[in-house]
Amino acid sequence: MAPTRPPLRRFRRSNNRGQAIVEILINLSREGSNLASRGASLTTTMTDVINDAAPWNMNANGRVIVSSVLNSNGTFLITEQVASGGLSGTAAPSRIGHMGGSATLPATTVPLPQPNQYLYVTEVYWPFTPLTPIGQLLGLTLPSVLYDVAYF
Repeated sequence: MAPTRPPLRRFRRSNNRGQAIVEILINLSREGSNLASRGASLTTTMTDVINDAAPWNMNANGRVIVSSVLNSNGTFLITEQVASGGLSGTAAPSRIGHMGGSATLPATTVPLPQPNQYLYVTEVYWPFTPLTPIGQLLGLTLPSVLYDVAYF
């Protein structure tokens, strides 16, 4: 039985088809939040995510944002945030908030993070241009920038 390749390597051979792009973004965001939750600095986490996106050039075309969120007595605060990439902060802003401010997190049954604990969030952006006009033919508006986020 042949060994399986890690998920990112399998998709690197794909072209820029929409589904492949989305799967790569999911893997990158999960990798970033996983690294940060295991103790890597946010800067190291961001750099690793950007490097693992190769051959895509995140520094020229995409954007990675890694944030730490503290639950301070029921208030979710962004205590640290790093970002890098070719897309500007205006074109690809953090959707959870900005350094020093309150974090906007999805609703959960149990508050995450728990009081006095951290949650690590990785957001990944990548520009997208469809190869065919299928969206227009079906009356759909496809996004020009794809986005994924992972919370750990």
